[in-house]
Amino acid sequence: MVRTTVSLAELPEGHTGTIRDIDAASPTSQRLMDMGFVPGTQIRAIKKAPMGDPTTFEIRGYQVGLRRSESILIDVELKPDVK
Repeated sequence: MVRTTVSLAELPEGHTGTIRDIDAASPTSQRLMDMGFVPGTQIRAIKKAPMGDPTTFEIRGYQVGLRRSESILIDVELKPDVK
C-alpha cells in the first residue's frame, strides 16, 4: 500500500499536494492559516535550501519559505506523479 499523506516537510521538491490538516494545538497554526494554509488548498514544493531548511512553497499564487518546524505541522495528500 502506498502512503498518500505526508507532512509538508516530506513533500518532494517539484511535487504538488493538497493540504489535508493542520496541527491546531500549535501556536503557529493560526498564523499559517492566516497565510492561506487551509485544508483543500493545493501547494507545491519549489526548492529546498542546500541543508534542507527552509523550503520554498507555492500556494495561492505566491511563494513562501517555511522552516521544517513549521512545515511539519501541515499534512498534505500527494498528487499522482505529476510535477
